[in-house]
Amino acid sequence: MPGRLEGKVALVTGAGCVGPGWGNGRATAVLFASEGAKVFAVDIAGEPLRETIERVADYGGTIKPYLCSVTDSAQVAKMVQACLDAFGAVDILVNNVGGSMPGGAAEMSEDVWDKQMEYNVKSVFLCCKHVIPVMERQGGGAIVNTSSTSGTRYSGNPQVAYAAAKAAILQFSRVTAVQYAPKGIRVNTVIPGQMHTPMVEARLAKQRTGGDVETLLKERTARIPMGFMGDGRDVAYASLYLASDEARFVTGAEILVDGGMTVRNA
Repeated sequence: MPGRLEGKVALVTGAGCVGPGWGNGRATAVLFASEGAKVFAVDIAGEPLRETIERVADYGGTIKPYLCSVTDSAQVAKMVQACLDAFGAVDILVNNVGGSMPGGAAEMSEDVWDKQMEYNVKSVFLCCKHVIPVMERQGGGAIVNTSSTSGTRYSGNPQVAYAAAKAAILQFSRVTAVQYAPKGIRVNTVIPGQMHTPMVEARLAKQRTGGDVETLLKERTARIPMGFMGDGRDVAYASLYLASDEARFVTGAEILVDGGMTVRNA
């Protein structure tokens, strides 16, 4: 049986991970490759991509790593051209770069605010800016942007720049979806909730519980009606549907992947 993305070229940003395990980007790259896509896997550094490449080898599929800072327009332009040189197309774009910093409006520095906007929102803008013309020439494509439940509700921690940035991604996706629907380009958004990805141990526990991972895991799990946290694979499966031809009539949509957390606290 052919895979759900057979014959497609998928450009996945943030395809590495801050540690071992299933981050959203790594899981998406591995799943897409196993479903027949040729994956152009992008990260800012080579080491985070190592496990991604190894897992694709284990599961089967085609992957090509590429290093790029997706907050730099010139680098993004070269990245898109490199994907075209390698595989001849960009059928799918998954914008997965992002990360949070704590702080509210009064205490957050301007530098942190600017970097959060650049990292979380500008990265999406630049990748779309350079990929959409390619998709127009091809006659269509699918873009999947990654937001967060922090962009739809208060997360329990003041992280005002991250929340604002992830909310911005939602509206960016809606506007872009409407504009490019006549060109056959679909733009949708996945909204992960309290996921147990390697970022919990590598970054969030230090920010929120003084490095106490178990306490943070209990706090996060307590917010979820299903009683457990998902991981990057759950986000990847939502992205797979939106990227596939099964979602041919779906654009400007959002899929919550949060175990019921948002609706319980709506």
